Order: sequence, then C-alpha cells, then structure tokens
Amino acid sequence: MSYRPRIPSLDRRGVLRGSLAASAALALPVVGAAAPAFALSGRPRAAWGVQVGDVTASSALVWVRSDRPARMVVETSATESFRRARTWHGPLVGSDTDFTGTTPLYGLPPGEQVHYRVTLSDPEDPRRTGEPVYGTFRTAPARRRDGVRFLWSGDIAGQGWGINPDIGGYVVYDEMRRLDPDFFLCSGDNIYADGVIEPSVTLPDGRVWRNVTTQEKAKVAETLAEYRGNFRYNLLDRNLRDFNAQVPSIVQWDDHEVRNNWYPGQILDDSRYTEKNVDVLADRSMRAFREYFPVSTLHASSDEGRMHRVVRHGPLLDVFVLDMRSFRNANSPGRQPDDTTGILGAEQLSWLKHELSRSRAVWKVIAADMPLGLVVTDGATDFEAVAQGDPGAPLGRELQIAELLRYIKHRRITGTVWLTADVHYTSAQHYEPERAAFKDFAPFWEFVSGPLAAGQFPANALDATFGPDRVFVRAPDRANVSPMESPQFFGEVDIDGDSGELTVRLRAQGGSVLFSKVLQPGRVGQ
Repeated sequence: MSYRPRIPSLDRRGVLRGSLAASAALALPVVGAAAPAFALSGRPRAAWGVQVGDVTASSALVWVRSDRPARMVVETSATESFRRARTWHGPLVGSDTDFTGTTPLYGLPPGEQVHYRVTLSDPEDPRRTGEPVYGTFRTAPARRRDGVRFLWSGDIAGQGWGINPDIGGYVVYDEMRRLDPDFFLCSGDNIYADGVIEPSVTLPDGRVWRNVTTQEKAKVAETLAEYRGNFRYNLLDRNLRDFNAQVPSIVQWDDHEVRNNWYPGQILDDSRYTEKNVDVLADRSMRAFREYFPVSTLHASSDEGRMHRVVRHGPLLDVFVLDMRSFRNANSPGRQPDDTTGILGAEQLSWLKHELSRSRAVWKVIAADMPLGLVVTDGATDFEAVAQGDPGAPLGRELQIAELLRYIKHRRITGTVWLTADVHYTSAQHYEPERAAFKDFAPFWEFVSGPLAAGQFPANALDATFGPDRVFVRAPDRANVSPMESPQFFGEVDIDGDSGELTVRLRAQGGSVLFSKVLQPGRVGQ
C-alpha cells in the first residue's frame, strides 16, 4: 500500500504559525537572558515552541523551554478536543538546564496520530499556569502495511547565512512541514558554534543578505551559555518552530556543534578561542545539545550519555544513529596500516555490528554524520572523514568501514542504506565491489543531502577504495553559495507497506525532485 498523507489540522490555540518577521522573532524571550525580569510577575511562557524526538511505536520524548522556573506537564489525546486526555507529569525546569525540559511518554498506541499540549505551571503555585503550547506527531506503525515516510538533511545557519527576514527566514522548513513526514532525520551541524552571524553580508551580485542577530552569535561559542545561545538561535525562526510542532525528529551531531573539524584531545591553535582544549568545549556543547533536543542518549546501564543509538520505527525501519565525532582518532593523512580507533571507536563499531545483526526491520538506515567515499580534507595534508584520496586497499579510518562492510556481507544483513549530509550539496553514490580495491562487501547506496540553511559547496572528489560511482550530483561550481542564490536541499525516503520498496528522492527547495531511486527489499546488496 502506498503512503497516504495524514495531515493533521492543527488549530491556532498554541501552535506558532506564519512566516517569519524580524519583529516577531525578536519578540521571543531575550536570547541570553535566562528569565527576563519583566516577565517574572506573570505566568510561565513557552514561546520557544515544542519538539518531539526519537518516536517509536509506543514512546516519544516531548521538549519545551520556559522563561523561568516552572513545572512541565504534558497531556496527550487521540483528538484535538483532548477528550479522555492522559496526563504526564514532567520535570521541574530551572537554570541548571537553561529552563528546558523533556518528558518521556510511554505506552502510546502504535500507528496513531497523537495530539499533545504542554503546560508550564508556577512551582510555588500550581494554579498559576501559562498558555498551553500544542503539537502533534504519529507513532511508528505496528503493521508493515502502513508504510513509512521521512525526510533528512542537515547544516543549519552555516557560513554566516542565518535567519534572513527578507526572504521569510528558514522557509525550507515550511516546505518540509507541508510534506507531512512521519519524522525528520537531522544528520548533524544543527548549529555552527564556530560561525559568527553578522547583521548583513553583501553577495557577489551586490544584493545584501540581512540576518537576525543575537549576542551569542557575535563570536565563536566557548562557554556553556554561548553554546546554549547557539541552539536557541534557530528557534527564533517561526518556520522551524511550526515544523517542530508537527514533525518529530531524530537528531545527531557533527563537528560544527563544537568547532570545525574537531576531534577528541585536540588543542586549538586559533586566536578566536581563549579555551584551547576541545574536550572542554565538546562537553559544554554536548550538555547544551541534550538540553535543546529531545534525544534518548543514555546508556541502558548508567547515566553516561552518548549520541549513538537505534530508533526503531516499526517492522519496516530501524534507524542507526552514528556518532562519527566523539570516538575518532586525530585527523591525519590517514595512511595507518592498522587503526582500531578509526572514526567510530572500537566500542561503537562493536555496538553497531551487534545491533545490525539483531535487527528484524526490512530496512536498516545507517544515519552517518559524514560520507564514506567522498574525500573531505582538513588543511593541506590531513583528512576529516573516512576517505583519504588513496584509491588502494583500506588504510586509516577506512579499515573500520571495511570491517563493518565485510561483517554486513558475511552475516547476510539485508536492507542497509547510508544517509548523510555534511558536504553542502546533494548526491547519490553506489558502492560496488567490482569497482573497488577492497572487494569483500555487498553493493550498497549512500545518499547525501543538505544544506538546509547554509552555504553550498562544490562536489568532493571520490576515493575508489570501496568503488563508489557518483550516479547523481547537484553542486555549485564555487564555494559558499548563499541560500538566496541557490535552493537548499533535503532528501525523502518512502517505504511502501505492501511491496516493501524503498524510494529515495533527492529534493530541492521549491518542490522539485532532482533524483529518484527505488530499492528492493530483502537483498544483501543492490
């Protein structure tokens, strides 16, 4: 059965609507001020909207931010009238989490539209409540026949291109919202903590790009408050808040959540930073990341957080969210003949192999925050991703990927598809052992999309180690093309419930489908 849109009719009671205007954006609570003094005499406000994350067939995480200390309460219902509503008592939000809070929901009905509203109450007087904020989402289906459809992309507010009120802000989010996907996979670079947002930028043709600006975006982020302000910045955009209220997310991180091309143990030689230890910066960013996104990032056996996880979305789909940043070794020429750390680390690679082998989903989407066969450089001699431009046998970080691909083939794990963003253009690569220096793997596809609100860049070179063939690419011929000069990119995945076919569409802002590929279920390689 092909996918049938089930667009909810959200009312205007609590969902923030309309195109962005600078005055509307800046009417939100003052960015950088935890609890504005002018508002403390009133009731708690949730002007930053709501979000839902990591939805499964029976569970979800609901997020909100208050403008002061408050108790978070979530109500869910099968109807907009909230008859027979179920109440979920959430956390007390305060300054320790920048007034953000997440409430887990369990025991939800599978494959159903869930309406929810979040109310914030005064901790000292629960009768004093703010206006509720409304949202909706669909739980994952329990039956295969229902099908699944989702979008993915990444790279937001990069290269100095922020929220431009003259073009309506992040209008691509409104376009994605109208497609009404089951969820959105954000493949990293949710913020550019190392990117300054200037009030205006002059384009090559003389036009002026104008940005909404904030104090935290006036310099590179170093303090916890500055990282929090970077995550808050995107929520100034009404299109994004509307999108969050309707479309649940699966969010991963990459380098720009901390600093361009960072790796653990790095000591910066960058005059913009007073804090030179990247591990300190990464800890601050990870804390802010968890505060500002509803993500299930805890080990089952401890309180130690992690980014990699599996989000199971019914019998058709498991999403394996990788962290190719936190466990990697140092960027280098990448020619090591033995490399057990690689880009995933030994523990994450073992986890991924185990989880892939136990997955019973028809399709296993591997959500990678960096591409496999595209050569991404870091300076003149080092490399940032997996590939390092040597077309021969696997070396350096390629060794881990070779081990994983060999495991997938020999365990006969079917239905693996790689999705990523990062490189700021859109493309489709098919990997084939007959073309490769390393041949012990089954053919597979890798699809790239993005950016959503950042500069576009020319296509990267390919590394022949795993035999990639670039079947499609859309990229500019110069660096840092602004969103005013070229449409932004996102991808769509549609899994048919009857046939099990998976269709990937690479889309451009404005409604056009640039490329489409249909994959068949149950095959070891395609």
